[in-house]
Amino acid sequence: VADYPPELFASICAAVYYAGIPAVVPSLDPVVLDDPTAPTTLPSSYPPSYWPEPVSRSTLASLCLVNRAWSEAAKPWLWRKVEVRLPQNWLAFVTELTGGEEELSEEQIDQSIQQAANAALAFGSPGVPTDEHAKKLLHESILASLSGPDSSIPPELLSAPATRDPSPRRIRAKSASPARWKIMQSINDALHNVMLQQDGSGFYVPTPQNPTPGRYVRRIDFSHFRTIGMRRLIGEAIKHRFVTSQRLENVLKECPNLTAFGATEYMDGALTLPVLKELLLRGSPSRGRGRLSRGRSLTTDTGDDSDEIDIERRRECKDLVAVDFTGCVSAIFYSALRDFVYTYINVEDSESSDDERNDRGRSDSPLHRSSKEPVSFPGLQRLGLLGVKSIQPDVLHPFVLAFPSLTHLDLSSTRVAPELLEALGASDTVRLEALALARCVRLTGNSITDFLINGRCTFGLKQLNLYGDATYPSALTEENLLALLTRAPCFVSGALVYLDLSSSPITPAHLNKFPPQKQLRSLGLSFIPLLPLRSIADFLRAKASSVEVLTLISSTPELAVPASGRVFNASMALHGTLIQSICMPPATFCVSLGPEDGDDEVRDAPTRLRVLELAMPLLNGLGAGAGTWRIVRSKGGRAWYVDTASGWVAEPDFKGVNPGLRRALSRSHPLRTALERLADARGNVSSGMGWHARKMEVLEGHGMLGREDGLYGAVAYAYQG
Repeated sequence: VADYPPELFASICAAVYYAGIPAVVPSLDPVVLDDPTAPTTLPSSYPPSYWPEPVSRSTLASLCLVNRAWSEAAKPWLWRKVEVRLPQNWLAFVTELTGGEEELSEEQIDQSIQQAANAALAFGSPGVPTDEHAKKLLHESILASLSGPDSSIPPELLSAPATRDPSPRRIRAKSASPARWKIMQSINDALHNVMLQQDGSGFYVPTPQNPTPGRYVRRIDFSHFRTIGMRRLIGEAIKHRFVTSQRLENVLKECPNLTAFGATEYMDGALTLPVLKELLLRGSPSRGRGRLSRGRSLTTDTGDDSDEIDIERRRECKDLVAVDFTGCVSAIFYSALRDFVYTYINVEDSESSDDERNDRGRSDSPLHRSSKEPVSFPGLQRLGLLGVKSIQPDVLHPFVLAFPSLTHLDLSSTRVAPELLEALGASDTVRLEALALARCVRLTGNSITDFLINGRCTFGLKQLNLYGDATYPSALTEENLLALLTRAPCFVSGALVYLDLSSSPITPAHLNKFPPQKQLRSLGLSFIPLLPLRSIADFLRAKASSVEVLTLISSTPELAVPASGRVFNASMALHGTLIQSICMPPATFCVSLGPEDGDDEVRDAPTRLRVLELAMPLLNGLGAGAGTWRIVRSKGGRAWYVDTASGWVAEPDFKGVNPGLRRALSRSHPLRTALERLADARGNVSSGMGWHARKMEVLEGHGMLGREDGLYGAVAYAYQG
């Protein structure tokens, strides 16, 4: 194994990492099995289409302990996705990336320069003892190159200030030290320049080793982070926070390749303006767009160039692709986002408000009033703002419109107004694939209808969430629904795979006008009390036979539970009208005249329906279920009526049945056993267990069909509202 090439080790570690990434075509089922067998087709519940994330992470951690070669190959993949779970883990992560110091010292940088010089001399003359005089000369040459006017390292970190003249660019006050990866890159560039000037050959010089793993980090996720149950006093929780703004900013500075970031309400107090700048102004916004006129910097000139150094560093970072601010409602986050929008996006309003604040002491110099271009973020494609209720429309609208390349957008439970939909519909660059507008009380039915019919960005929609409930019902009217079903491109094309029209005034006439939806897999029709159950069954059989998950909470008069609590009539209607008619193969009876006349053909059910979400009173009355149908409860207030003998099986059975959605699994089948175990757990399950998510998954890009755990999973599957 020691003689194998490093590329082979890297390929194996990459395969281990991607084995923990959800499949592109999901099975809609939670991962309930730990089977290392790879599926032959997709979707697949057995064998599971991907490993659980802890299994993939622990495998990579074990590979790091084999030897140095395996450690070098596995380390980039182990640090690629960081999930912050416990406060102590977060502090350890901060220490690992930043070295536990607020700023780099002169001694640390000098040591790095010496190591780079020694490595270059040893590489240039292998087997020859290194001359101390040559070391000293090379060290001084590197220092001279780094002390130039365009160096990204502050001069006070290169040598003692008393022995060095001020920088030719300007006399600078002491500024925050740059990121460690940027320092190592600057040292490497200076070393190359010095070697090129000395001999003119420009031979290869080994890059100085950067011990911090920040350059490997592509995703930081706080969805599992919480401080509940730590037995801390109220004063300790306020004065001694774990996730502080300074720590988070230092971590973001050390992650130049970060592309996805997920925040929650447990750490939104750390999302200050410097953190938002470090998070959003990386990549393209710092390279071209958003620059002041006449080549001036992105920010105002304050007398020192710390902001300019930050901009130069951010230019070399990758653009952020996905950001999730689900549940971030703190006053600190609101204030920071407002300042960010009025400083970099909504520039005209910011400049006009300068006059109003001038009497209170704010400077109104030409530098502050110079014309700016609004900053845009072309790299960001997926944005999650579910539950961000504190952000007003004057901040929310320009913030969303600053992302011209959006493909996934979750605005559920926000203060979004019709003006934003109108502006998004006029965009030539936004191409939405997944959209969530659930429980948006300020939207009107006409604005939603016009947006989905005439908005160019919605022509390619595949996932649409317009969920509403009894508290916040849908704003759509019967006329709006009829217009959507007959004119909206996303409905007419039949390309939707996820659709939720809960609390909409759907009637049997609307179902008759519904275009065929052969790709639809998850459908929400909850809180529609007057829609007949027979009409739903006929619609699924004729136009949406691929639906696997259906929600009917407080819908249809046949499933209503009377005040007496007796569910006999509702149970009979559920099993007779829905389950037996469209979830089971039609019964046949034939008399075989001989062995050659036997018909062993397995007849399929009219639809793929196998999961029903029902109201809790009805489920409580069903008891242990009927036959293979069992009640599976989430960690919160949601529950489903599941056919445990059905699922996607990616292996042929003993009768030669091809892989696919299979019903009537045997009692000993691993998938059926695992689903029955979930039913027996009675809600003692993980937060990511459930079907028909109400939160969009944006960090990986799977949308409403994605699967999440932690607090994101609780919002998607556990919370009733």
